[in-house]
Amino acid sequence: MRNIEFHNREKETKEIRAILDSRPTLITFIYGPINSGKTELITHTIEELPDEYVVFYINLRTKFLSSYDDFIESLFEMEMETEGASRKRKETLAELVSSVTKAAGIPITREFLDYVFKDNKPKNAFSYIIKLFEEVKNSGKQPVLILDELQKIGDVKVNGFLIYELFNFFIDLTKEKRLAHVFVATSDSLFMESVYSEAMLEGRCRYLLVDDFDRETTTAFLEEYGFSDDEVAVAWEHCGGKPVYLIELMNYENWEEKAGEMLVLRTGEIETILKRINELGGEIIIEDTKYSVSYEKLVGALKKFVDRETIDMNEVDEISKEFLVKKNVLFVDPLRKMILPQSRLELLAIREVIR
Repeated sequence: MRNIEFHNREKETKEIRAILDSRPTLITFIYGPINSGKTELITHTIEELPDEYVVFYINLRTKFLSSYDDFIESLFEMEMETEGASRKRKETLAELVSSVTKAAGIPITREFLDYVFKDNKPKNAFSYIIKLFEEVKNSGKQPVLILDELQKIGDVKVNGFLIYELFNFFIDLTKEKRLAHVFVATSDSLFMESVYSEAMLEGRCRYLLVDDFDRETTTAFLEEYGFSDDEVAVAWEHCGGKPVYLIELMNYENWEEKAGEMLVLRTGEIETILKRINELGGEIIIEDTKYSVSYEKLVGALKKFVDRETIDMNEVDEISKEFLVKKNVLFVDPLRKMILPQSRLELLAIREVIR
């Protein structure tokens, strides 16, 4: 298997560094289609940061979140006690801060964790984080909080939406206290829209799109690993600039055959989605209300991509849009007010299904 290196996200990296070089003011949403390289961009940027930044990175992808307590526990990294006279137990925030390394969770001891969950008050956790970040500031460094795959909290509630409480806390960290930079990464743009409306974020956030590679970047990426012009053209035709698909091709000797297999597989998956709705029906919950999914409207939405690669957001009914986004068939870009397939592979699969 080839060792594929991080490739050409210079524009996005510069934008993140420009944000970090200024005082915290706004929450930054890092968004884009699935598997476009958001997490890789974040981890690469973290690795390249100078020591003056202390990064607290939490990836919720592998976390099981069914309650507020689950979410709070996912934020913290328990400071394990080590035996031996040479290792002193850390009892103060200053001692915890001194042990923090990049890309760590938020460090905490058992005593502090007991405080966080005391009386089951949500604000205890936020209060602890603020005090910890203030200690980082006092040490002469800049705290940076990054939450990846944040859409996983969409259904977690405690005394109302956790989303509302969490983003008010982020506003406090950035716009109010100027204490920490806050980055939120998600591939669910509908979740991002929901957060914007529920948490009253107008004037309090910015957006950074991490999209699939364009044709020029894809060509440079593949040529770096020995692809000829003809091979680049075939790869682009099948997969576009989706990094994860390009890497998948590069790891196979007969990659053209693999590209064909990927298209057949994705076509079959979309066909199955439609077949189940047609024969069994389907429902989707939007803002706590259950709606029936229409097979005819789903097909009608997908037909719009037969001769176009993007459509306007208003060309598809909300139920079909929500359903196809949740199934990772379509991607909504609320800033550019457009809907497009998650990748060129999805576009080709949609056309095969409709045909």
